[in-house]
Amino acid sequence: MACDREEKYDELVQEFEGNKNIQILRNGHFVSRASDYIIYSVEAAVIDRVVAQYGPSTKLGAIVGGQTSCKDPEIKAFEKYLPADVDIVSCHSLHGSNVDPKGQPLVLIKHRASDESFSKVEHVLSCLNSKVVYLSADEHDRITADTQAVTHAAFLSMGKAWHATKQFPWEGTRYVGGIENVKINLMLRIYAQKWHVYAGLAILNPEAHKQIAQFAKSTTELFYLMLEGRSDELRARVYAAKEKVFGAEGSPKWESKPLLRDDVLDQFSLRQPENGGPSAPSLPNNHLSLLAMVDCWSALGIVPYDHMICSTPLFRLWLGVTEHLFRTPGLLDECLKVGIEDRTFRRDDLQFTIAAAGWAECVGLRQFETWRERFAVTQAFFEPRFKGAVEVGNAMIKAVLASDEKD
Repeated sequence: MACDREEKYDELVQEFEGNKNIQILRNGHFVSRASDYIIYSVEAAVIDRVVAQYGPSTKLGAIVGGQTSCKDPEIKAFEKYLPADVDIVSCHSLHGSNVDPKGQPLVLIKHRASDESFSKVEHVLSCLNSKVVYLSADEHDRITADTQAVTHAAFLSMGKAWHATKQFPWEGTRYVGGIENVKINLMLRIYAQKWHVYAGLAILNPEAHKQIAQFAKSTTELFYLMLEGRSDELRARVYAAKEKVFGAEGSPKWESKPLLRDDVLDQFSLRQPENGGPSAPSLPNNHLSLLAMVDCWSALGIVPYDHMICSTPLFRLWLGVTEHLFRTPGLLDECLKVGIEDRTFRRDDLQFTIAAAGWAECVGLRQFETWRERFAVTQAFFEPRFKGAVEVGNAMIKAVLASDEKD
């Protein structure tokens, strides 16, 4: 049994008319009073209102959970509005809707439940063939803040920067190569989604606020060092962050095998070679977004490898290209030199810095409407190019995951 908003009832009945396994009901009252296991799949921003409306109708002794990306408001709503005889077992699939759930992390949270109820939920969700991770609600929010919120902020800021400079980066010759493919494809993937997917995780998760604020601070301070030509300070700061996050030269925290292979990522460029010729060579880039990410992790004491068991495909890609930059001989020094001496990306870096500060301010003020407007205007800019681009991004994620399985 399932439902959506009441105005969608007739449309859903027609859509699932031939499916004998799915019964569409008019609203949450009918679903709640008849179901033994109920999942609230709604935006985190409205979970309180929805549970307040339908929670009191929950069947005696039922199990209730939610699929929101931020568990703090979800658990509070369940505790506030659900009858005391109802068990609470929450969950969260740590991947997008277009990713095969097989082998991907699935968080289960036994908040208020008997062993029997928890076992039932495990059995029901076993059909996903996901990798189950057992956490508390607080642990979930802290880890998702560490791995998702600040990662999303980086890609949201990239999109804002390219929008501000009125460019589709894959159409020029400045953003070429494996690292740039990840940046572009994942930025487009995020802006092709609904705005609330990322807003709730950032604004409603108390742990996310400091991460996003620190990312903006790291971006701004590193950009200032580049702008002012303070090469020694820039180098000292970045290398100190490298050692704290990735370990010292003799005892690195990364595995002997890199997370990503260049030859895999190079296949997924959106740029078409001119006249069927070879792809343009990649230009040296200071990769401010990657330097700022590591500086942010360093400032907050985050070691990203500690959360790999709960990592999303997007986070693994982002960590992979960051690791690639910091472990490839000579590449990091090249970035620092470009940041000081080369002005090719200066305009883009300025807009990226402004965008990161803007998202951080929006989160700090808990402004959902401002977030929506900021997201929507940039989404509209890129929307004509989503067709085809999102498919390339999905193919890239599948290829990387397949490569991981082979290794």
